[in-house]
Amino acid sequence: MKSVLSTLPMRLGVGLLAGSVIVYVDHFAFEGEVSPIIIVALLLTATAMATGSWGRRGWVAVGVVWAGVPLAHLVKHVLGLPDTLHPNTYTSILYLAAFTLVVATLGAGAGLLARRLLASSGGRT
Repeated sequence: MKSVLSTLPMRLGVGLLAGSVIVYVDHFAFEGEVSPIIIVALLLTATAMATGSWGRRGWVAVGVVWAGVPLAHLVKHVLGLPDTLHPNTYTSILYLAAFTLVVATLGAGAGLLARRLLASSGGRT
């Protein structure tokens, strides 16, 4: 029997929640004037925790967390809303998507590495 915490809807929900928090901090906290370093740190932490908790199954949550950042900028651009991304162009959004994908992948890899190191040292998996 599967644990409720390991089901696909749970991983999607946790990814959506974490991604929403990151988007909120990026766009609304301190009137959107948050250092990109904070967003990178949040993205690294959320993705590392997903794969650290669920292993390879955590990639679902990682994908949802990652998609939130560029998707929010894309929606704001399409709707003509003011944005903190300058220049606010499709090319900039594409570069942001590529950069955040690298960050999310590094965070997920760090989570997997930590999980394996804990498992090999006799820790709980």
